[in-house]
Amino acid sequence: MENDDWASMTTAELWRLYDEVTAVLSRRMTAEKAKLEERLRKIEGKTGGQTEGRARRPYPPVLPKYQNPKNPTETWSGRGKQPRWLKAQLRAGKKLNDLLIDRSSAQRRRRAG
Repeated sequence: MENDDWASMTTAELWRLYDEVTAVLSRRMTAEKAKLEERLRKIEGKTGGQTEGRARRPYPPVLPKYQNPKNPTETWSGRGKQPRWLKAQLRAGKKLNDLLIDRSSAQRRRRAG
């Protein structure tokens, strides 16, 4: 259909054409959505059955590796985002090695406690 044909159509004819196009698009979108949902069910069925029966393996607790000299209760294991106290110490000129926890004293405290 050319633009000249649309210009010569009445408003009622244009509305009827609009309704037809809307109905066709709606049917096609519904059919496409059904196809995609079916594909998703197949994909979830393949992976979902394997992981549902299996629990996540337990990870051992991670001991702290660094300690705040100003507040010994603040520790960091060296994993994840650096805590604020550690960033402040590094900005003050300390090195990570300066903040290491002495393992021999930590192990003695753990055995005694």
